[in-house]
Amino acid sequence: SLLQGHPQCLDYGPPFQPPVHLEFCSDYESFGCCDQHKDRRLAARYKDIMDYFDLRGHELCGGYIKDILCQECSPYAAHLYDAENPRTPLRNLPGLCSDYCSAFHSSCHSAISLLTNDRHLQGSHEKDGAHFCHLLNLPDEDYCFPNVLRNDHLNRNLGVVAEDQQGCLQLCLTEVANGLKNPVSMVHAGDGTHRFFVAEQVGVVWVYLPDGSRLEQPFLDLKKIVLTTPWIGDERGFLGLAFHPRFRRNRKFYIYYSCLGKKKVEKIRISEMKVSRADPNKADPRSERVILEIEEPASNHNGGQLLFGVDGYMYIFTGDGGQAGDPFGKFGNAQNKSSLLGKVLRIDVNRAGSDGRPYRVPPDNPFVAEPGAHPAVYAYGVRNMWRCAVDRGDPVTRRGRGRMFCGDVGQNRFEEVDIIVKGGNYGWRAKEGVECYDRKLCHNASLGDILPIYAYGHAVGKSVTGGYVYRGCESPNLNGLYIFGDFMSGRLMALQEDRKTKKWKKRDICLGNTASCAFPGLISTYSKFIISFAEDEAGELYFLATAYPSAYAPHGSIYKFVDPS
Repeated sequence: SLLQGHPQCLDYGPPFQPPVHLEFCSDYESFGCCDQHKDRRLAARYKDIMDYFDLRGHELCGGYIKDILCQECSPYAAHLYDAENPRTPLRNLPGLCSDYCSAFHSSCHSAISLLTNDRHLQGSHEKDGAHFCHLLNLPDEDYCFPNVLRNDHLNRNLGVVAEDQQGCLQLCLTEVANGLKNPVSMVHAGDGTHRFFVAEQVGVVWVYLPDGSRLEQPFLDLKKIVLTTPWIGDERGFLGLAFHPRFRRNRKFYIYYSCLGKKKVEKIRISEMKVSRADPNKADPRSERVILEIEEPASNHNGGQLLFGVDGYMYIFTGDGGQAGDPFGKFGNAQNKSSLLGKVLRIDVNRAGSDGRPYRVPPDNPFVAEPGAHPAVYAYGVRNMWRCAVDRGDPVTRRGRGRMFCGDVGQNRFEEVDIIVKGGNYGWRAKEGVECYDRKLCHNASLGDILPIYAYGHAVGKSVTGGYVYRGCESPNLNGLYIFGDFMSGRLMALQEDRKTKKWKKRDICLGNTASCAFPGLISTYSKFIISFAEDEAGELYFLATAYPSAYAPHGSIYKFVDPS
């Protein structure tokens, strides 16, 4: 593949393979953001610019100008043009790495006024290259051109394995399954069978038995209606699965997926289904009952988590609607309590509402009496929470039982971990992590936001994957640790609470060396892209990862954590 990590086009959609050969920006014809029409437009612009140059100018500047124009076709175009930062206008020129930028300015500074109408950049035409290149700096230098093409941090396939790193939590792994297509979720039914239900992004759910074997026929296959593509960076698809707390009696489970509505409007759909009476390892797709549909204004930030709390209600975690900076309306979707986007929703799926809804709103939801607020909103101000979990509590004291932990993916500076509370405002888009994002909203005295229990910058990772609090029996040293990771950097981490200060301290998880993980079946490597975490019926923890993050690529694996001590 050309690139991996977090690719995104200028329209915030995923990159793709154009159906025909690109004549001009051919470097991006296997995976990028340009179709033939856009490629021709860029080629025509290149010709217009080069008409101003003589033969010597063609030799010196032709390659630079082509490179710069073709960054609109890069699978990282949204990052190169800093489209995810609404505090700055969309760049006319992509972010250039300092050495490349200096060389371009030295040889071709006369081309600047032809490439951009930005007066600040045009004003640097006669200034030194340092000033010009300073204007083209990116907040995240991992994405500058041309280094983005060969950045190991974005392109490597294996997880970071830190052997015997001082102060790290040393663990081993065992591989439980492989050959999966972007496994986004693994859950159990809580029915005593200890089966795993593993969902692939394409819309197929598989049953794994306690011995690790997979049943030949899928539990559920919704490929025909689930909306996704093979392209890396497509966030749509089958995203969530949860079994009813009384599943053994009512055979009900719930799914969360992307689909197309009328007039090809993109939606997320939350539905109820039942397991077949004839086969407990088969869903009955004819039993689907749609609980909720929400229109998605963009293709990214789709949320995807479904959970049942200890109160028996279902919690739904939605994204803010996509694009960048939550640009919808005066305050964005996440701060707008009338919108279902950028929220934690709480509903009662056991009863229909008196208003005709296929669910009931719990009467103690925090905003049921607030004019204009949607009554299903339980918490708000979230960007795109990716993977949440309920703490089952200490096995002896029950301390912590019912706490709801979430990883909320950040914009371009911070990732965060939150504990969800009733009525909580988690700050987005006023804040990203612990810092201001929208300064007008951030300094509003009525914001009253809840800070994350932990936030980290993009030098550590660029896309948090929420995990679980360990409550199993096999590794008692891990009891009470919140274990999570980062999709892009492949880092595994753990948070431990100081019960006196209520602060959470982070420790890196490193995989043991050959001696530590020398027991049969134990390994100390894993595929880099950490998609999700999982907990089995006994409380043991797992994570799901892939070496190639495409919904159609069978490179996903499931790993179980093992404490070698």
